Amino acid sequence: MSKNAKILEEARQVSAKPPAVILCEPQLGENIGTAARAMANFGLVDLRIVNPRDGWPSEKARAAASRADHVIDNVRVFDSVEAAIADLTFVYATTARSREVSKPVRGPDEAAEKVVSIGANGAATGYLFGRERWGLNNDEVALADEIVTLPVDPDFASLNIAQAVLVCAYEWRKTATSNALPFRLSTEEHPSATKEDVIRMFEHLEGALDTANFFRPPERRPHMVLTLRNIFQKAELTDQEVRALRGVIAALEKRTQRPRKDEVEDGSAGMVVDSDTGEA
Repeated sequence: MSKNAKILEEARQVSAKPPAVILCEPQLGENIGTAARAMANFGLVDLRIVNPRDGWPSEKARAAASRADHVIDNVRVFDSVEAAIADLTFVYATTARSREVSKPVRGPDEAAEKVVSIGANGAATGYLFGRERWGLNNDEVALADEIVTLPVDPDFASLNIAQAVLVCAYEWRKTATSNALPFRLSTEEHPSATKEDVIRMFEHLEGALDTANFFRPPERRPHMVLTLRNIFQKAELTDQEVRALRGVIAALEKRTQRPRKDEVEDGSAGMVVDSDTGEA
């Protein structure tokens, strides 16, 4: 997604300390990179890796991170899960399978609420993710405070690391920003059309359709007019959109369009129709 020049400030206001993401013995640099990219999408920067199979640093990870270099540059590598989570006060273990370990099991939205609540006080939290082939073992799950699992199809529950990281990171940011979106339609730049302008557009359209003998049989005209008006009312048209539609109607009527400047100067222009409104 390209950068947006008009970001709403509330989208930048995060109410809690972001959690760490801990990857346990990842096998492929590409998976580390795509996980880093997913983290960056939602404002997470603390990526910790436990015994990566192919070592660290990894150019494959950096390439797959797709410019999430600030996450890659901040990576810390540990020899054990215990060392990787030592400074955290609360940890979720992610798994798609039921475990012998007796712990509360949360969905990603519930987990995000708890992580945000703890992080709001400045405490450090984290999500622990397992290996690509078989996830976390029971001893590693036992190190966590609770389990988070996703509402996947039980018959096809396997996700790759980046997918799982993205879902958890998404839920965390949605909660931490109170669902703030980075941008919305600007009502100042795109004001809603007045009812007067909308009604004039309706009349313009219906007149053009009358000329084209669209309403057949004639007794069906009132019902068809109501249907057309309801279609456009649902669109909540802006002022600019109404002008554009009137220009379209005018073009379909094959009226003379707005003259060129040289035509106005030499007086050769005939009837002038506004290409935005279709009015003469």
